[in-house]
Amino acid sequence: MRERLFTKNFTLLILGQLTSLFGNFILKLALSMYVLDVTGSAAIFAGILSAATIPTIFLSPLGGILADRANRRNIMVALDALTGVSVLCAAVFLSENNAIVVISTLLIILSVLSAFETPTVQACIPTMLQGDNIMKGNAVVNQVASLSYLIAPVLGGVLYAMLGLKPVTYASIVCFFITALFECFIKLNYKRNKNQGGVFQIARQDFLSSIQYISKEQTSISKMLLLTALSRFFVMGITIVGFPFIVRTVLGFNATYYGAAESALAVATILGSIAAGVLTEKLKIHKLSVLLAALGIFIIPAGIVFILPVNAIIKYGVTVVSFCGMQAVISIFSIFAVSLIQQRTPNHFIGKVMAYTSTITLCVQPIGQIVYGFLFDRFHSAVYFVLIPTGIIVCFVGLSAMSFFRDMEKEQQEVSA
Repeated sequence: MRERLFTKNFTLLILGQLTSLFGNFILKLALSMYVLDVTGSAAIFAGILSAATIPTIFLSPLGGILADRANRRNIMVALDALTGVSVLCAAVFLSENNAIVVISTLLIILSVLSAFETPTVQACIPTMLQGDNIMKGNAVVNQVASLSYLIAPVLGGVLYAMLGLKPVTYASIVCFFITALFECFIKLNYKRNKNQGGVFQIARQDFLSSIQYISKEQTSISKMLLLTALSRFFVMGITIVGFPFIVRTVLGFNATYYGAAESALAVATILGSIAAGVLTEKLKIHKLSVLLAALGIFIIPAGIVFILPVNAIIKYGVTVVSFCGMQAVISIFSIFAVSLIQQRTPNHFIGKVMAYTSTITLCVQPIGQIVYGFLFDRFHSAVYFVLIPTGIIVCFVGLSAMSFFRDMEKEQQEVSA
C-alpha cells in the first residue's frame, strides 16, 4: 500500500514553512526599502545582507550537530519563536537615528537562527516520509518556497508603500509565531543520545565522524555535494549577476521588462519543482547526468543570440526562455540531489550532512557572483564569450558524471533488492 505524502506531520511542516518563508520575504523586502529610503544607498543594504550570511556559513555545522542531538520539533518551535521575538524587539527599538544598527543586528540574529533551523527542517523530511515520497516532499517544499518568493515581495511592497515599515514587521512577527504554533503539533520520534564528555568534545566527535562518513564510507554523498556545488556556482553566478546585467545594461530595457523576466524565472522554478514531483518514479538516477548536460544546453542559446544580427526584443525573449529553462532544470536536479543525499544518510547523521549541503551552497554562491561579475564586466560588449563557454563546461560536467550516476543507481537497486 502506497504511503500518503501529506501526513499530519508533513502537512504541519509545510504550513509552517509557508508562513515562515512568507514572513521572511516580506520582512527582507521592507527592510531593504527602508534602508534605501533612509540612506539613499542600495549598496549599504546589500553589504549588510552579505555580511549577515557569514554566521550562517560558520554555524551551520553546529546547527546540524544540534539537529542530530536534540528533539527536532522543539528546535523548530524554539527557533521560530525566537525569530518572532527578535523581530518584535527590533520593531520596538527601531528609529531613523539607529536604523542601520538595529537592522544590521536583526539580520545577523536571523542569520544565526537560520544556521540552526535550515538543517533541522531538512533533517525532518526523511524522518516524516519514506522512499519516493522524500523526493515528492522536497519538491513540495521547493514549490512553497518559490510561491512565497513570487507573492510575498509584491504584497510586502504594497504594504510597505501603504503602511510603512513597522506594520510589515508586525505582520512578519505574526507569521513566525503562527509557524511555531503549527510546529508544536508535529510529533517526531526522539531518542536521547548518551552524551560522553563536554559540549566541545561532543561537537568535535560528531563533526569528525560525519566527515569520515561522507568522505570514506559514503563517498557518493561527497561527490553529489561537489556536483551540486558546481551546478550552483555556474547557475547562481549567471542568474544573479548576469541576468539583470544583460537585461538592464546590455539590452537597455527598463525595470518593467526586468520585473517580468524575474517573475518568469520564479514561475519556471515552480514548474521545475512540480515536474520533479511528477518525475519521482519515472526519472532514473543515471538520467541526472542528462539533466546537468541539459542545464548547459539551455545556457548556450542565450549566448548564440548575441552573435546573430537580431533586434533587442528577440535577444530579450531568447535570453528569458533560456534562463527559465535553466532555472527549471536546476530546480529538478537540486530536488533529486538533496533527496538522494537524504535517502543515503542515516538518521543520526542527516542533520550534519544537510548542514554541509547548506554551507557549501552558501559558500559557492558569492564566489560565483564575484567571478561572473568580473567576467560580465570584462566582456560587456560580447557576453557570448561568457555564456557559450559556460554552457559547454556545464555540458561536459554533466556528461562526465554519467558513470557516477550509473554506479549510484546500481547501488540503489542492490539496496532495494
